[in-house]
Amino acid sequence: MKTLVKTFAAAALIAVSTFAMAAEGPGSKSAKATINLSTADFALDHYVAVTTKGESAGVEQLFAEDFSQKIQSSNARSHNREAVVKSLKKQKGESLNCVVSTDIIEESADYMVAKVTLKFENFTKTDLVTLVREGNNWKVTSSVNSYK
Repeated sequence: MKTLVKTFAAAALIAVSTFAMAAEGPGSKSAKATINLSTADFALDHYVAVTTKGESAGVEQLFAEDFSQKIQSSNARSHNREAVVKSLKKQKGESLNCVVSTDIIEESADYMVAKVTLKFENFTKTDLVTLVREGNNWKVTSSVNSYK
């Protein structure tokens, strides 16, 4: 009888552990990747990878809490951090068919302004990106997009 109780107890423990691990899933918070954003160049490179190559690791880490995106066009629009992060996560794994170039416009010890140009077949997107140092990491604080 004791052996039967131990067997059921072991089976129940295994089942509970299995369900707990399955509920946590591979994309759980404990499995979040930490991206090296210790320099402005690393942060800018990661921004380009996130926005053009469908990279989703560390997307929350990349954007400052007060991040804003402005799209300059005939119907100008603005997006907050939450909307941009959500949109970028949906694009996970999708790579844009464009040629990317980056130019540093201004740089100091605590901030950087960069111009990211995406040349598509029929149009060009220009993205002015502002990055600032927050503690030991760099974060993107704003993005202004225009299209030609």
